[in-house]
Amino acid sequence: MVGMRDSEIRLEAETALRRLRGHIRETPLEYSPFLSESTGAEVYLKLECQQITGSFKLRGAANKILSLAERAVPPSGVVTASSGNHAAAVAHALTGTGIGGVIYLPETVAKAKHEALKAYDVELRLVGQDSVVGELEAQKAAVAEGLVYVSPYSDAQVIGGQGTVALEIEKELPGVDAVLVPVGGGGLISGIGGALKARKPDVQIVGCQPERSHVMAASVREGRILELTSEPTLADGTAGGVDPEAITFPICARVVDSFSLVDEDDIARAMRWTIEKHYLLVEGAAALSIAALTKDPVPYAGKKVVLVVSGKKVSPETLSAVLDA
Repeated sequence: MVGMRDSEIRLEAETALRRLRGHIRETPLEYSPFLSESTGAEVYLKLECQQITGSFKLRGAANKILSLAERAVPPSGVVTASSGNHAAAVAHALTGTGIGGVIYLPETVAKAKHEALKAYDVELRLVGQDSVVGELEAQKAAVAEGLVYVSPYSDAQVIGGQGTVALEIEKELPGVDAVLVPVGGGGLISGIGGALKARKPDVQIVGCQPERSHVMAASVREGRILELTSEPTLADGTAGGVDPEAITFPICARVVDSFSLVDEDDIARAMRWTIEKHYLLVEGAAALSIAALTKDPVPYAGKKVVLVVSGKKVSPETLSAVLDA
């Protein structure tokens, strides 16, 4: 149940940082005077919404794809599953490698994300209502069609790629006390938490999930991966189940100090606030860390806090509804 050790995650992240030079952006760590004043903490936003392809997912996907391209005999193709952001990251990372791609999407995928993927030379397959269904189908296709499966989160090199976020945070804010991270399958928080705790075990790692879909938080609480029904949520990028064999589960059980669950009003309010105060477009999943801090700021008073703002892909319809609420 230990999974990857913190030292192993740290090593993967350091390797990924070297491999990814020229392929990703080092995203800004922006001080938030508004959140700092209202919470009593020293608050910074890690703006992964400004990453190429619009989310942090490119870090892990590109690290995995580039490592495959480095092989003496690269694979003919890869297959993956995603609600949108990981899919875009894989499609972008495949460009110019000569490696083909098949992407499974849930039938509920946001229209804007689906349309954006059509610009890439990949095959799109819609299946099921939950992202974990697509993951299981993609794994079957990998075996049946001789493809390499690229998990959105349950992969050492994907986790290492996401861990590069932690290395950038360390460089800009060495004394960070707490990092709040949106959580779906756990790849991002596993990478960040493991890489940071390898050097600073007392750093506080907080997982942020919507109340309507908090499979990882519930699973960690119960000590096993649960099969739970997820309700529709603004944080669709983190929604859905978790692969029953996910290597992120034992990592989350070890490195995540606590989980914060937020409701839809909290998420919408955080999205509006980010637009109004920082002039940043963020999706629901990206607003989870902001919503979690503003919901319960007391534990963070006087601390240096980083909120990971994970992506910006929100449909015009959703954005309009949030702004009009």
